[in-house]
Amino acid sequence: MAQENSSIQLFNTLSGKIESLAPLPGPAMRIYCCGPTVYDYGHIGNFRTFLHVDVLRRVILQQGISVQHVMNVTDVDDKIIRNATAASLPISQYTAKYEKAFFEDLEALSIQRPEQIARATESIPDMVGLIEKLADKDIAYRAEDGSWYFRIARFPEYGKLSKKDFEGIEDGARVDVDEYDKDAARDFALWKAAKPGEQSWDTALGAGRPGWHIECSAMATKFLGVNIDLHAGGEDLMFPHHENEIAQSESANGHTFVRHWMHVRFLLVEGKKMSKSEGNFYTLRDLLLKGHRASAIRFLLISVPYRHQMNFTFESLEESKNAIDRLRTFHRRLVEGKWSDEPADSELATLIAESERKYRAALANDLNTAEARAAVFDMVRAVNIAADAGKLTKRDTESALQVLTLFDGVFAVLTDNDAAITRAALAWAETEGRLGEASPELVATLSLSDADIEALVAERTQAKKARNFARADAIRNDLLSKGILIEDSKDGVRWKRK
Repeated sequence: MAQENSSIQLFNTLSGKIESLAPLPGPAMRIYCCGPTVYDYGHIGNFRTFLHVDVLRRVILQQGISVQHVMNVTDVDDKIIRNATAASLPISQYTAKYEKAFFEDLEALSIQRPEQIARATESIPDMVGLIEKLADKDIAYRAEDGSWYFRIARFPEYGKLSKKDFEGIEDGARVDVDEYDKDAARDFALWKAAKPGEQSWDTALGAGRPGWHIECSAMATKFLGVNIDLHAGGEDLMFPHHENEIAQSESANGHTFVRHWMHVRFLLVEGKKMSKSEGNFYTLRDLLLKGHRASAIRFLLISVPYRHQMNFTFESLEESKNAIDRLRTFHRRLVEGKWSDEPADSELATLIAESERKYRAALANDLNTAEARAAVFDMVRAVNIAADAGKLTKRDTESALQVLTLFDGVFAVLTDNDAAITRAALAWAETEGRLGEASPELVATLSLSDADIEALVAERTQAKKARNFARADAIRNDLLSKGILIEDSKDGVRWKRK
C-alpha cells in the first residue's frame, strides 16, 4: 500500500518550485510518462528521459511506495503514416519492428518496464469519448474537412505549465499537423479526418485518426483516473504537448489533471545539439556497435541530474566504464575476500553510515544523482584503504555491501550483462545488414565466450605453476589482443573485457 507522504522533494514544473512528491491516498503512486513514437530506433536523448524516470521510479520503490506507472506508445501519427506508406507496409507491421526494438533497448539499459503499456491504437474509443465530451461543451469543433479541433481561447489558463503568455489568442486559427510550430498557439487537432489511402477508424466523429495530444489525455485518464500524481517527459514536450494535455483534460473533466510535472533536460553531444546533420546523432545500437557498454551508457546518462543539461562525450563514456569496473571490482573484493571477525572499526563504521545517509539525502533532494554517486564512491575509497591496510572486518564489509546494494537498486550497474547485450546487438546488426558498422575490435573481443576465457585463464595458471612462463605470457597476450585483461592480485586471478 502507498504511504500518504513521500520524503522525495522534486521540482514541479507547474509551480516552478521544489515540492514534496506526495501521492494521493490509494494503493500506488500514479505516474504517467510520455513514451516513444515508434517510427524509428530510439536515440540517446530519448533514453536519457526514460532513464531518469527509471531513477525516480526506483527511488519511490525504495521508500516502500508502490507505483502504477503507465507509458504510452504512439503507434500512429504523420511520420508513421508517411514512413509506412513509403515502405509499402501496414502501419501495425511497420511500428511492430520499432516497438520491439524500443523495449529491447529499455531492457539493455536496465530500465524497469512500466506496469501498463498504453498503445494509442488500442484506445481509440476512449479518445473519441473525450473529444465528444469537449464537443458537448463547445470546446471542440468540427472543421470543414471533417477534422476536430480544440478551441484554445475557451481555456483561460492555457500556458500555465510552460509559463508562456497567450493573451489575445485568435479563436479559430488552426494548426493541423503533428510537426507542431512550437512558437505558435493555435487551435490544435483532436481528430484528423482521413486522407485518401490512409488507414483510418470509423467513429462517431467520422473516419479518421486521433491527433497526437489527445492520445495521452485519454490514456492517462483511462488507466490512472482524472487526477494523477505525476506526469513526466522530456523538456521538449512541455509545449505544446503537455500544455495541450492539460487544456484537454481539465476542460473535459473539471479536475486538476496532474499534481506534479517532471521534465528532463536535453543533452548535448560533444558540446553540440544532437542532429544527423552534425554527424553526432546516436541510437543506443549505434553506440553498442562502436564497442561501448550498455551499463556505461546508463551510468553516464543518469550521472548528471535530470534538471541539468548534460554534455555527452566519448571521454566521459570511457570514464563511466572505468567507474563501473571500479564498483564491480570493489563488490567482488568484498564478497570474495577473507575478513577478520574482529568488531567493526568504529571510524569506518561511522563513515559507511554517513555515506548511506548522504546517498539517501541526495536522491531525496530533487534526485541529485551526482551527489548520490559521490557519496558511494567516497565509501568505496575508504573501505579499500582499510582493506589494503588489513583493517577491514566482516561487519564492515556487511555494512558496505548493504550500501552498495541500496545504490545498485537505483543505479543498476553491478550485474555484468554487457557482453550478452553487445552480442545481441551484433546479431541484430547481422540481420539488418549493418554488421559492417561494428568495430573489428568489438567482434574480436566477443569471439570468445566466458567459458572459453575461463579455460584459457585456468591454463595460464597451470602454466605458471609449471614455470612455463612462455606459454603463460602467450595466453595473456592473446587474450589482451582480443580485449580481455587479466589481473593478478593477492585475492586471485581476475579477468575482464575492455
